This record gives sequence, structure tokens and C-alpha cells, in this order.
Amino acid sequence: MRRCVLLLGLGLVLSACAPMELYYRPGVSVARMQADTTRCEVRALREAPAAPQLRQYPPRFVPGRRLCNAQGDCWVRPGHWVEGPVYTVDVNAGLRGRVMALCMAEKGYDPVSLPVCPAEVRQTVPPGATTVLPRLTQDACVIRNQDGTWQIVTR
Repeated sequence: MRRCVLLLGLGLVLSACAPMELYYRPGVSVARMQADTTRCEVRALREAPAAPQLRQYPPRFVPGRRLCNAQGDCWVRPGHWVEGPVYTVDVNAGLRGRVMALCMAEKGYDPVSLPVCPAEVRQTVPPGATTVLPRLTQDACVIRNQDGTWQIVTR
């Protein structure tokens, strides 16, 4: 349990450093962009529903080993096969992503990736949350707030 909490915490810290991926249309309110995104996600899920398939990695052979004790008596532990682990694949995930991208493009949005603002920018910008998507510049970056909102900074 403790390990799970540690891994979750590490994931949250690393996600704060990752670029922010979103669909973007300058001048649109964040609320509308989020609503359009949700509608397109629902459409994509309806048109390309989850289709999980169980798959299995191939088995692997573990070769035998020669073992000896302190008295010099030796024996060979025979090799054996180990089953490959089972995993799940959603075979519609790629199609669902394309349907989502098409839906958002039909609404006038483009996918963008905004880098996280460096510390010196975060310290100079007054805290806030973006409510309307601004025009992006080459130096645009994002500040993620603890409450889940974010602020796009165009320098």
C-alpha cells in the first residue's frame, strides 16, 4: 500500500513537469473548450467504443543452472518454461483518438502542447486562472494551479 501511495505521488510530481496537451482555439472560453472536449469524447466513445482484448506475451525459457554446496556436491537444476504475462489492449483506442481529433477539428480546435513555465516566470506572474484562451506566442507556457485550474502565460 505504501509503495502505491509513493508511486502515485511520484506520478503527480512528474505530471506537473510534463507539457500540457489540450485542444486550442483562441478567444474561446475555457468552459466552452472543456464542454466541447467532453462532447467529442462522448462522440468518440460512442463511435469507437472500448474493445479490450486479452493478449499474452510469448513464454520464455529459463535455462538450467549448475549448483554446488559447500562440500563440493553439485547438481543441475533443469531449465523450465515461464508463461508470458497476460495484458489487455483496447483495439479501438487509435480509432477513438482519430474520431476525437476530427470532432475537435470540426469545431475549430487545434491540438497544442504547452510547456510548463520555468520557475522565474511563475514567480513574476500574479496567480490566476485562464478563463479565455489567448492568442499563443512562440514563448507561451502554462502554470498549473493546485486546484486543477491552469494559467497560460504569453511572454
